[in-house]
Amino acid sequence: MNPPNMFEDTSQFAEARNHAPRAVIFYHYLPPDEVVSAILFGELAAGLSERGWSVRAYASNRAFRDGSPGYPPRDIWMGVKIRRLWRPAFKQSSFLGRILNSLWMVTRWSALAFDPLVNPDVLIMGTDPILSVFVAPIWRRFKPHTRIAHWCFDLYPEAAIADGLLKSRSRFVLLLRRLLKKAYGACDLIVDIGSCMHERLQIYGAPGRVATIAPWALEQPAAPALMHNPEREAIFPNAGLALMYSGSFGRAHSFDHILLLARRMLADNVRLAFSVNGNCEQELRHAVLPEDVNIKFVPFAEPEKLSTRLSAADVHVVSLREEWTGTVVPSKFFGALAVGRPVLFAGSPESALARWIEEHKVGWVLTPDTIGSVVDELRKLIADPEAKQRLNHHCFRVYCENFARQIGIDRWDAELQELLQRPRSASESSQESDLSPDGVYSLKE
Repeated sequence: MNPPNMFEDTSQFAEARNHAPRAVIFYHYLPPDEVVSAILFGELAAGLSERGWSVRAYASNRAFRDGSPGYPPRDIWMGVKIRRLWRPAFKQSSFLGRILNSLWMVTRWSALAFDPLVNPDVLIMGTDPILSVFVAPIWRRFKPHTRIAHWCFDLYPEAAIADGLLKSRSRFVLLLRRLLKKAYGACDLIVDIGSCMHERLQIYGAPGRVATIAPWALEQPAAPALMHNPEREAIFPNAGLALMYSGSFGRAHSFDHILLLARRMLADNVRLAFSVNGNCEQELRHAVLPEDVNIKFVPFAEPEKLSTRLSAADVHVVSLREEWTGTVVPSKFFGALAVGRPVLFAGSPESALARWIEEHKVGWVLTPDTIGSVVDELRKLIADPEAKQRLNHHCFRVYCENFARQIGIDRWDAELQELLQRPRSASESSQESDLSPDGVYSLKE
């Protein structure tokens, strides 16, 4: 007799097993939470459900913004069965809180590997909380027939090293990377979100399949966004060219070259607006001088007003400090293209964003070496309104053909279906269950 299921009633999930491929998704936050990655994982879950998958997702019961337990333990959203697991009210905004939340959620998700009634064909996990991939070796050991996929939105400890929180050659980091090599090795599919992240992941030598699937924009307009004239006049009165930085502004972001560009183009009637929040907002505000009369700050846009805000600018500004290249990929890039606006990216030419900009001709890469040529290109744009309109339509077309939500979810569906088409041999499964000498379950292929 099977032991009672301490986690949930899976009768409906089990009933679908002979009719549709089954997927389980682990992510810290899910809709109706409004954090960007929660929306993206929710849309992935809903998109798979639309494509014939039976999807169940496990998240925390805490809200991202205030940490309140504001969600029911069980819910159905867009065809996805959501189970919200209780966790303590550790503060996600603090470093210690993030570590404790990660330990808690990884433990709860790992415990589901011992539940005989939870037997998905595919397990998909993200990177919130940090180091969620440590679930993979446990599931590989106790659910050897479940295929494991990992969608990397950011990399740790690489992001913590870039932030100065950890030393790259410390004993802790070396140990962590050794454990991560085992965890990545337990995955059948590792999906990164850009070529620069793809290159960083190669140091772990994971033997599973790898793919790049970029995140999509939250809004999916049917055409390039028309200029919202009242919003534009309120933010950029009489501007020859309107630049906007909209979104979070934290330690991963830079502003020096952006401010320098705006100062050099003051006489060209170029105006720059920051609509930001984050832990480096005050540092940015202090860097703007009284004589920077063409640079201003506007209140952060509420989600329901975001499309109006984005449509008011001619060019969207995105930044990433060079040392953070490959650890994260700013989602602002995709939002800008979705509304038909080019991107001015201040960051490394080796970044995936810089490569996409160069490949698709959807903006400019701003570095100390290119600032002069970028100024010249923006002046040409000011002088030719028709070229600006053509660029808007081109950016929108590039988004629709390469980065739209349907394209991303179709690619996920294809990758997961391909995993299910490759049966795991008995010898392979037995090797996966072996303990390595250091006590960590490893994948040997």
